Order: sequence, then C-alpha cells, then structure tokens
Amino acid sequence: MIVETSSGPVRLAANLKWMYTEVPFEQRFDAAAASGFTGVEFASPYELPADAIRRMLDQAGLEQVLINTPAGPAGSATVMGAAFVPGARDEFRAGVLSALEYATVLGTPVIHVMAGLRPTDADPELAFAGYVANIGWAAEQARSAGIRIVLEAINKRDQPRYGLESMETAAAVAEAVDPSTVGVLFDVYHAQVDRGNVIERFERLAPLVGHVQIADNPGRGEPGTGEIAYERVLARIAGSGYAGWIGCEYGPVADTHDGLTWTERISA
Repeated sequence: MIVETSSGPVRLAANLKWMYTEVPFEQRFDAAAASGFTGVEFASPYELPADAIRRMLDQAGLEQVLINTPAGPAGSATVMGAAFVPGARDEFRAGVLSALEYATVLGTPVIHVMAGLRPTDADPELAFAGYVANIGWAAEQARSAGIRIVLEAINKRDQPRYGLESMETAAAVAEAVDPSTVGVLFDVYHAQVDRGNVIERFERLAPLVGHVQIADNPGRGEPGTGEIAYERVLARIAGSGYAGWIGCEYGPVADTHDGLTWTERISA
C-alpha cells in the first residue's frame, strides 16, 4: 500500500501477526490484499512449510518483506531470540540458517535477527561481546545470500531484560560489523516509549535504517489512537529518502480494514 504524505510516498506492509486477526492466519493474505496492501510481514513463518507460504503470497499477489529469526519455546532462555544468550550459539546459528532458507524461498529481502533476553546472571560485557560476534557470523551468512539483516531494540517498559539497549546501540553494532549488510529496524512505537524524540532520532540513524515498523502509544493500536504525530513522522521518513517498507505492527482497536481510515488522514 502506497500512501502519499506531504513529503512524498511511503510503502506500508501489513503485519499478519497483529492485523486481520478476525480471520484464520491462512486467510489474512487475501484480506490484506483486499485492503490494498502489496507487502506483508510477520515474525515467525516457521510453523508452515516455506513453499506453502509462498503459494499464499503468490495467490494474493503479495511480497513478504520481513521475517524474524526463530524464537525458542515459551519459558526457555531463548524465547525472544538467541543472539544475546550465552551458551546458545548453536541454537542461534541454526536459527539464522533456517531464516535464510525461508527468506530465499519467500523472496524476503530483510531478516530481523532477534537479540533475546540477557540472563540475570550473565556478565553484561561478555554477553554483549558474544552478541556482536553472533551478528558478525550472521552477517557473513546473509551477505552470501544477498539478504540484509536488521537489529531492533525493544523498549524497557515492555521488556526490561531485552539484550539490545537502544536503537543507537543497534546502529553502533551495524557500523562495527558491516553497515552494507547489517542495519537498524527502527520501530517508532519502541522509540517513543524508550526515549521519545522520534523524528530527530530517525533522521540521525536514517543512513543505517533497513526497515521501519509503526504503532501508536499507548495501547499499540493504529496511528491516530495515541500520542504519536504520525502525519509528521511519516512525512519526515518519506522526506529522508528512506525507500524501504514500513510495517504496520499494530493491534487494531476494532476491525482491521475499517481501522485503515488512518491512512486517509495521513495522505490528506
């Protein structure tokens, strides 16, 4: 879905984990296409065979723009990813290779490599060093596959133990490893909850931003349901020259399709 802001167009992708939950997952592809989306994202494709997802994408005329690396089972140390978890290197590497296999079949250009939770008994400096080493290894695999990886920081209110401290830390890791392969996933919702100053921070990090996600705060609903001035935020993103996708990673407050009237306000 292309929406015209006052500074130019932005490309919106539907997040099929959060949106169209009125229907079963397999029907969300067609529902997104019927709303005008041409791109979709969702964190975990691993519950279905890659070729089955590819068929649903093709039948709906959609592009899969982002997936995450796998997360561990509920209650495990790697429930939010393995990159930051000491002793989970083998699980991390297997997850990256699985994500690359899926991305190749699905035609997905970007993989979000989840950091995971830092164990309370882990040395912070050693855990961070291990994380950077893991990202370096993942970048080597992604580079050979022609796929970009992105790193996302989750705000400390929602997840106080998430390993990656901030988007600025994500940017520093990307710069240190390989900025042509590693970028920042700039999530406007997390940025607002974490430190605010969304526009200023985006423009500072823009050269490294490889993907954007949006939701309003509080409540994580669609733009227009909270405090974030999305008319200005999206206009500044468009004006920055960012040409990638913007994932709508929000939980609609009511019906998903009806809630898309916010896109009309943005383009007014």
